[in-house]
Amino acid sequence: MANHRLDKIKPLVALGVFLVAWWVIPTAFKSFLRVSFSEFQAPAWVATSYLDDLEGFWARRSHSKVELIEAGREVARAKSLYQFNAQRNETLENEIQRLEAILKLPSRREFRYEVARVIRRDLNAWWQQIIIRKGQDYQIPVGAAVVFYGGVVGRVVEVNAFTSRVELISSPNFRMAANFEGDERPVVYQGVAQSGFGSPTGVVRDAPQDMVASTQMPLKLVSTRLGGTFPPGLLIGRVNWLQPGSTGIFQTGTVELHSSLLSLHEVAVLIPLYPIDLDSDAP
Repeated sequence: MANHRLDKIKPLVALGVFLVAWWVIPTAFKSFLRVSFSEFQAPAWVATSYLDDLEGFWARRSHSKVELIEAGREVARAKSLYQFNAQRNETLENEIQRLEAILKLPSRREFRYEVARVIRRDLNAWWQQIIIRKGQDYQIPVGAAVVFYGGVVGRVVEVNAFTSRVELISSPNFRMAANFEGDERPVVYQGVAQSGFGSPTGVVRDAPQDMVASTQMPLKLVSTRLGGTFPPGLLIGRVNWLQPGSTGIFQTGTVELHSSLLSLHEVAVLIPLYPIDLDSDAP
């Protein structure tokens, strides 16, 4: 039992002896021990400090690289957003200009305008038609005149529930009564097969012999009141020359149509406010 108690107090005795010895050891010897221990530990401390510096350097470099990449992405996103907004503003500006042009159409007491978007073009040498996004839902009638800011576009030839098909004045199947501006004598206009190059064209027939046209003084061909489908005075095209026809009694000539006829985005359908025969316009 005594030996067991002695084993328990041995650590305490040893600690006490160490403290007494450390207290009685001279200060100079203590300083020597501290310096020696520091010199022994110094290489490890220096190595640790270098490792810490190296770790900090790579951390900062990696962080800077990530920041640069993210900054580059932000610049790219901002540039894309700017380009998108610029393109959208340009699109809206073009849309406004087209709508303003449509709104400049002169008022007609006997018609009401129904502006419609062009959603499809069916164009080839012998078939010149467009599809507009309005039909029976807007009471579009077959035979109605279709116009734009530049004059005559064509005539409605088919009406469905939500769309209508329009025969363009450039189509060989299109015919209408016309006259030269300032001259009330009627002539016949008809579309012709298109070559696919340059502006669309048509032909005028039955022009009086005394009519003279040239590139310096072209004649304007306009719609006439005959038939009632088209109001009078709408521009069809310009005639730069006339030549004797096959009978020698009348003249014929090429009609240059509006250059944007085949690339329209909006048109206006003229819907009669009073009952008229829409099929009587074609001569």
